[in-house]
Formats: sequence, C-alpha cells, structure tokens
Amino acid sequence: MATLLYSASMSLDGFIAGPGGDMSWLTRHPGDPSPTVETLHTRTGCLLVGGRTFRGDDPNRGTESEGAFGGRYDGGTVVLTRTPATEPVPGVEFETDLVRAVERSRELAGDRYVNVLGAATAQACLRAGLLEEILLFVCPVLLGGGTRAFEPSDLGEIGLELLPETGELWYRVVR
Repeated sequence: MATLLYSASMSLDGFIAGPGGDMSWLTRHPGDPSPTVETLHTRTGCLLVGGRTFRGDDPNRGTESEGAFGGRYDGGTVVLTRTPATEPVPGVEFETDLVRAVERSRELAGDRYVNVLGAATAQACLRAGLLEEILLFVCPVLLGGGTRAFEPSDLGEIGLELLPETGELWYRVVR
C-alpha cells in the first residue's frame, strides 16, 4: 500500500510559501538539488493536493517547468477541497472528505508514494493519524512570513524518527 508522504521545500525560518501564497522565491532560492529532489517524482504515484495549493501560485507558470516537480510529474492528482471544480480537469479528481481523498490517492499511487502538497492538508492528515512520513528540503533564504510548513496547532507533541539512509531531512511519523 502507498505511503502518505508530506514533502515540501521550505525557507530556513519554516515557510513553504511567502506572504499571500507567493511561491516565486523558489525560483530565486531553489537550494542545492539532491538525488532525492531529482528522483522523487518517479517514486510518486499520486499527489494529494489541498484546494488552496491547487488553485495557488506556481513559480513556473507559463514555462515548460509548470506543475509539480518542475513539470516532471505526470501521474494522478486528488484535490481535497470544500469547493470542487464545476468543470472536469484532466487527470484531477476532487474529494471533499479527507479519508476518501486519502483512500483514492492510495489506490491511484499503487505501491509508490502519495505525495501530500499543502500545509493545511498535511496537518489534517497528521491530525487524522494518516500521515506516515515527512520530507523537508531547506532552501537558503529567510522569508519572514507566509505559510508555515506546520502551523501551531492542538496536535501536541508528535514524535519523528529520522530515516538516516536517505541523507535528507526525511522522517517517519511515530505513533
């Protein structure tokens, strides 16, 4: 069964998007590409994307790098949103229920990763006990504001176990 992974590039001060959801900072401060960054799209079988992220800023919009993983991802996408699109979007399914969205994402992913995109969606998965791994890429910039990788919440302390074989900030959520 697919593993539910939240992966994100973040600033050193913990933001994954700048003020107003601005993602253009990623084109100015991409960080050093690692083998994990370069191959994660090949190990991802489905994206589980929050509604704000789906409708949000793409720093590569209008270029051949537009889309997830710099335009290299071509698998299925499930969007968790209170307001599904009224018109069909090719390759995209919409769900309003978190558990159904995760189940469908896992079906589409097969034995590869379900990659969660969006801080609120990742936190909802964590709250529901569904998130299994967290992978963070730290970029050399301080944004000073925006959307945090994890917002303060009522979740309390959650244990993480470093997966040292990856050579990255890649953790397993300990329950």
